[in-house]
Amino acid sequence: MRTPRSAGTPSPYVLLTLAPLFWSCNWIVGRGLSHDVPPFAMTFYRWLFAIIILAPFGLPRLRVDLPLVRRHWKALLALGVVGIGTHNALAYLGLRYTTAMNGVILNSFIPVMIVTLSWLLLRERLASLQVAGIIVSLAGVLTILSQGSLAALAAFRLNTGDLLIILSMAMWSIYTIGLRFRPRRMHLLSFLFVIACIGDSAILPFYLVETSLGQPMQWTLASAVSLAAIGLFSSVLAYIFWNRGVEQVGANVAGLFVHLMPVFGVVLAWVVLDERLAPFHVAGIALILCGIYITSRFATVVVPVGTD
Repeated sequence: MRTPRSAGTPSPYVLLTLAPLFWSCNWIVGRGLSHDVPPFAMTFYRWLFAIIILAPFGLPRLRVDLPLVRRHWKALLALGVVGIGTHNALAYLGLRYTTAMNGVILNSFIPVMIVTLSWLLLRERLASLQVAGIIVSLAGVLTILSQGSLAALAAFRLNTGDLLIILSMAMWSIYTIGLRFRPRRMHLLSFLFVIACIGDSAILPFYLVETSLGQPMQWTLASAVSLAAIGLFSSVLAYIFWNRGVEQVGANVAGLFVHLMPVFGVVLAWVVLDERLAPFHVAGIALILCGIYITSRFATVVVPVGTD
């Protein structure tokens, strides 16, 4: 049965909307710092800031949850390495070699990856209307990114950075599906604290090698503030919101909300940067929201699989 939501608890759809908003900001920061901050350093310090922020809240609960950590260490190890370390490092590394537009396009295929991997690994299926919703939403993404031009879409080509981002998206899809194996009685803050420590520990050797090869971290006020901000919003809050949303509606439905990232990118550019809002933007956003509504409206009941 679907995980019950108590009175006063935020809707999972609100949480799944806020997470892509915070991640959209992360992609902007990641692209902006990509030539000044090496990718493994960016991943390591982003999550180091997140661990520091989480520690006062996660450590007290971790003392209670230690028996669960010992019992389910294999699942926690996999989730930390894949969802924290590998996913983020590949994304930042890819941003050094590709454009932001290509990155957003590839992010938009996460829902398809999640559905495909859920079917291959877990034999999960979506209702026909939910598949239709994914197709409609994906059409909206492609409308925005191609500016309504089939020629622009046909001209899209993959490069090394794109392939790295594809691998990053695959890691995120596996992480999202793997959340079903999170210990159900483990508090979300202690869970995130544990996998953040695991993921950051996994990245540490790569960061040290990166530094020894002549790519040291160059600290500036802007880089410190940026890393602290994405540590709070794109790491702590976004992951808490995403994990809670996936727990309540399932990976297949939650994955569709990744399509909101280009929506937020367009709206933020219009409001903050005073860029022009074109008709194809409006059409794409309408299709994305319509697809999310269809898939969410006809979502099947989620059966939590995680153990105690």
